[in-house]
Amino acid sequence: MRETISPARAIEGVITLPGDKSISHRYGMLASIATGRSTIANYSTGADCQSTLTCMAALGAKIQRRDGSVVIEGGTLQEPGAMLDAGNSGSTIRMLSGILAAQAFTSRIGGDESLSRRPMGRIIGPLTEMGARIEAREGKYPPLVIYGREHSGALHGIDYHLPMASAQVKSCILLAGLFAQGDTIVREPVRTRDHTEIALKEFGAEIEIKKRTICLHAGARLSGRELVAPGDLSSACFFMVAALLLKESSLVIHGVGLNPTRSGLLDFLVSMGAQIKVLEVHQVGGELIGDLRVQASPVTGGVIEGAMTAALIDEIPALAVLGAASSNGLTVRDAGELRVKETDRIATIEAGFRQMGVKIETNPEGFHVPGGQSFHAAQIDSAGDHRIAMAFAVAALAADGPCTIEGAESAGVSFPEFFGTLRQITQT
Repeated sequence: MRETISPARAIEGVITLPGDKSISHRYGMLASIATGRSTIANYSTGADCQSTLTCMAALGAKIQRRDGSVVIEGGTLQEPGAMLDAGNSGSTIRMLSGILAAQAFTSRIGGDESLSRRPMGRIIGPLTEMGARIEAREGKYPPLVIYGREHSGALHGIDYHLPMASAQVKSCILLAGLFAQGDTIVREPVRTRDHTEIALKEFGAEIEIKKRTICLHAGARLSGRELVAPGDLSSACFFMVAALLLKESSLVIHGVGLNPTRSGLLDFLVSMGAQIKVLEVHQVGGELIGDLRVQASPVTGGVIEGAMTAALIDEIPALAVLGAASSNGLTVRDAGELRVKETDRIATIEAGFRQMGVKIETNPEGFHVPGGQSFHAAQIDSAGDHRIAMAFAVAALAADGPCTIEGAESAGVSFPEFFGTLRQITQT
């Protein structure tokens, strides 16, 4: 599918976004292994999160959509009748593998062509240390065969130092730890998003957090809960960037997740000079939710590195677009993780920018985009990556003519309504 985006004068209006993708994955998995019924309002509409529900249903969870919510009857998982299909979702395969490694049965899990190229060694290593037995193509690529306890025995807790900043790997280990003998400890090199820790507490697990060390105590008994997934801040980023790019914009985004491990995005944008105001904040299920007002404003640029890179990893494609239009440009360091996302995002950002006449200097761990640049009309290939498709749709709003986004359907991985929502608030 292709979308043609014409230049715009402003972004204007009030929008509400689908549920946070990261939180929805975690709620779907935990509700499926908890005792009793869970109701999740505003569950993400993205294909990735549907892949999680499809996998959990294949494992025996009873899942229904009712009155705009997802209702899950959880309990003991059952052996699936076929290979579990994670689709394009790295979150699904990485985090669910932790749960599967502790089950009594053997399971197989794979995904689409893109997912089959994404390395899984970073989860296979710690799960193997916990006593799991896992086979992978070429030792690290999906599909995975995860053997049950009859082959590997019960899991045991470990004290694991993450070699890289990864909330998915951390979550995989903690989810395996729910079934392990003894406590499970994960130590992070830098703080990453803590949705798993919050959700575990909400479902009844005993977990302690001291700075960057997380300790999950053995013997957790999870119970069903009524939950609300906040609006996805990573999805909100595209609209915030659009509002900042177009000089007459004024946008309100309602009910967005403002978790401190994610809201560094707002701090970074404000540090660039963005006019963003938090209108209201409240807490639901341990997660902060609020409304944001974004006004068009000139931005200076900045540097993303270290812990900030880990915190903003999903927002970097959109921020790269803003960086090109800023006065001083954007430098991104310590972002090698971008090379193993749905695409090599450093390469796909570079390719899109070159098509639009935007200068960029790349290296293995990041890139620099000089500021003060203009976007030219072009045909952009999303390479099947949802965040690339959406980032360049935003860039197209500030271009000097209509742009075509090839593979626009890839936005459905996280935000099927993206292009419709963008059209609603675009003023030409």
